[in-house]
Amino acid sequence: MKTHKDLDVWKFAIEFVTSIYKATAQFPGEEKFGLSNQLRRASISIPSNIAEGAARNHPKEFIQFLYIALSSASEIETQLIICNNLNLIDEQIIVKLLSELETIAKMLNGLINSIKNK
Repeated sequence: MKTHKDLDVWKFAIEFVTSIYKATAQFPGEEKFGLSNQLRRASISIPSNIAEGAARNHPKEFIQFLYIALSSASEIETQLIICNNLNLIDEQIIVKLLSELETIAKMLNGLINSIKNK
């Protein structure tokens, strides 16, 4: 691996951030500092932690940051369920986002296992 930018999971997570920003752009004004902000910050946390972990010199540190990214994915899942309950995002978009999030989580778990097995 050259840098974090070579990791497919990082690339996919960057695309996911864009999807989250688009999905939250239509939130009502009172949610600007509520769920919208939380979703955006948590989504940004995923590729950011992948990048920061990849820059570390020790595999255990990289794994730690990957677990933080995985935790952010769980946070987003919870927030999307709340958005669905409040009808803040169209259900089809929620399903798409949750599917993308599941893919990211699987990719993170795969990378964690790959690093552990080296």
